[in-house]
Amino acid sequence: MRPRFGTLRQWHWISSALCLVGMLLFSVTGITLNHAGQIESRPVVTSHVSQLPDHLLTPLQTAPPEDDAPLPAALHDWLEAELGLRLAGRTPEWSDGELYIALPRPGGDAWLALDIEAGELEYEATDRGWVAYLNDLHKGRHTGAAWSLFIDLFAVACVVFSLSGLLLLQRYAGGRPTTWPLVGLGLVIPLLLALLFIH
Repeated sequence: MRPRFGTLRQWHWISSALCLVGMLLFSVTGITLNHAGQIESRPVVTSHVSQLPDHLLTPLQTAPPEDDAPLPAALHDWLEAELGLRLAGRTPEWSDGELYIALPRPGGDAWLALDIEAGELEYEATDRGWVAYLNDLHKGRHTGAAWSLFIDLFAVACVVFSLSGLLLLQRYAGGRPTTWPLVGLGLVIPLLLALLFIH
């Protein structure tokens, strides 16, 4: 019996250690998301306008890319250097003599547009601040595959933490008569709120 108890405790403390920072992050951002309308945000907008060099513009004018064509390598490299961006994984949209690339990200948004006929490049970025950034991390909004995988693994660790905690509660419940009433309240309170006040 002793080894099983030790193993259960190990599952609980290891999962709690893995979950600690993530649970704090998701708890705090749960509050900020719940009060998003009351938290003032002053977006900072940055704009940039420049002219595409002739050696990049001429090939685009001579042979306009198809709708689903990727960015030419030379144009890709120039845009990254000119605007300080990473364009890997971004989908270019070619239409009506214009290139458009949406660049959404956590806590902000950005886009670039290139007029192929005139060679004018326009770029605009919006930064909504740290609260918006953390809220978007909470929602997994525009965060990419690595963060999405982290959320899945974090959720699994939270399930392990909760279930191992429940089993530990079961072991100690005999000497603590308020254990199951408190566990029951944890179920009944959100259930009643949902039934009575969410329509």
